[in-house]
Amino acid sequence: MLPRLFHIPVLDYDLHTYGVLVAIAFLVALWLAGRLAKESGLSSESVTNLGIYCALAAIAGAKLMMFVVDIPYYSQHPGEIFSLSTLQAGGVFYGGLIAALAVAVWYMRKTKLPGWKTADVFAPAIALGHGIGRLGCFSAGCCWGIQCDRPWAVTFTNPLSHDLVGVPLNIPLHPTQLYEAFAEFIIFGVLYSRFRKPHADGSIIGLYLLLYSTARFIVEFFRVHEQGNLLGGPLDTSQWISLGLFLVGVACVWKRPFATRRVAPSHP
Repeated sequence: MLPRLFHIPVLDYDLHTYGVLVAIAFLVALWLAGRLAKESGLSSESVTNLGIYCALAAIAGAKLMMFVVDIPYYSQHPGEIFSLSTLQAGGVFYGGLIAALAVAVWYMRKTKLPGWKTADVFAPAIALGHGIGRLGCFSAGCCWGIQCDRPWAVTFTNPLSHDLVGVPLNIPLHPTQLYEAFAEFIIFGVLYSRFRKPHADGSIIGLYLLLYSTARFIVEFFRVHEQGNLLGGPLDTSQWISLGLFLVGVACVWKRPFATRRVAPSHP
């Protein structure tokens, strides 16, 4: 596709499309979270700071999970851990999500932000930002799919994509990056619409976990997993995590409605 926006020969500098779209995704998500925080009566500054801390944790967690799920490769090629390609790789989203959630719990306790209400504020923002980020994956070629004979199959032909992320060239593949991006945009629409209606605190983040884990579980069947499935079983690491998060989402959606419902703010 378009892994590089432009190259400056004098500086030997590349501006990669993936990095630009991830930066846009972060800024858009942070802006949306701040806006929804105001509508919910929360401190916009505290929520914005929380978003920044979570983003830093997500970057570290995503890369750590990338190493964990592909231990055999990195144990044989330890130099790759500190390589440029590893630095440019986005990592595993679930690792970033888990790390971000851990930091969020710590920060919310420290600042006394209401946990469930704050999580609801971030749910639509995470979905929208992740969808934009997956477009970055598509531009780079990472997280590619298995071979596909459908009319919507995509074929990567840019040698730079292969050099950067290893995507096979001139082979029609499932556009798994787009599958997930479109799923995230739909999830965002559902969450945003639900947020603006009366809802129990915690039900929005629960709905996000339900919808995203389902979408991710399905998409994983069409993705290439060079490291193989977990313990040689039928499911990969992300699918097992999806099952766990689905159960958490079920608990939130089914249990939280019995809590006091929050009346959505009125809008002119």
